[in-house]
Amino acid sequence: MAALRHFLLALQFFTRIPVTGRLAGWVGYSPAMLNASAGHFPGVGWVVGAWGAAVLWAALALLPTGPLGALVAAGLSTAATAWLTGAFHEDGLADTFDGLGGSASRERALAIMKDSRIGSYGALALGLVLALKLALLALIAQRGAVPVAAALLGAHVLSRAAPLDVMYGLPYVSDPAGAKSKPLAESAGPATVFTGLAWSLPALLLLGWVHGPLSLGLAVLGWMLALGAMRRTLRRRLQGFTGDTLGATQQLCELALYLGLALRLP
Repeated sequence: MAALRHFLLALQFFTRIPVTGRLAGWVGYSPAMLNASAGHFPGVGWVVGAWGAAVLWAALALLPTGPLGALVAAGLSTAATAWLTGAFHEDGLADTFDGLGGSASRERALAIMKDSRIGSYGALALGLVLALKLALLALIAQRGAVPVAAALLGAHVLSRAAPLDVMYGLPYVSDPAGAKSKPLAESAGPATVFTGLAWSLPALLLLGWVHGPLSLGLAVLGWMLALGAMRRTLRRRLQGFTGDTLGATQQLCELALYLGLALRLP
């Protein structure tokens, strides 16, 4: 039952889905529980991905067929998932690129990431990532509703496993006093990583079943390259991670998964 409590706490933290009343009393809260809930981050991806896939599926059924209809459906799905998560990870992406986009020092970069205003690097990164997501999802949708729905589900799950690797391998470096994500990000031990893997394995099987082993391999390769690049950058520039950089890691790994699934090799 502890695992269910931790999952519901993660769901409440990362989405707009309310956990209130008697259910909230049963779930409970403590910094230690929030830290333990980090392993269920990919589990939240199943909920967010299912919501996005349902919106995409309905839009594809109702809109005219063709590339433009697929693009509009991808846009509606992306908007729906951003609404459900409160654009939590997109905000982290913009803040991270604002902080790391220039040649600012470590201290200056961390200060920039705490600024609520978006800068040119953040706006450019957010616009490009969203545009590429829409284009790649529209490309995958040309193969049918099932492949693109599976891509959405799998990518939302697996991209949320990537921050666990960052948390496991790097220290938390943001201001511990005022950071909302501090209890969540304080540490990620082997048990947290194992929980994330347990949530992620069915997503790998789903993508392999629907898209085939070659596309799955390309998607996983893209995921690994994006994760590796983020880890190297964070180690070099910040000597650790912040909550914003976890969101950026999720967004870039999600994009890399879509790219791998969209590729058509001879």
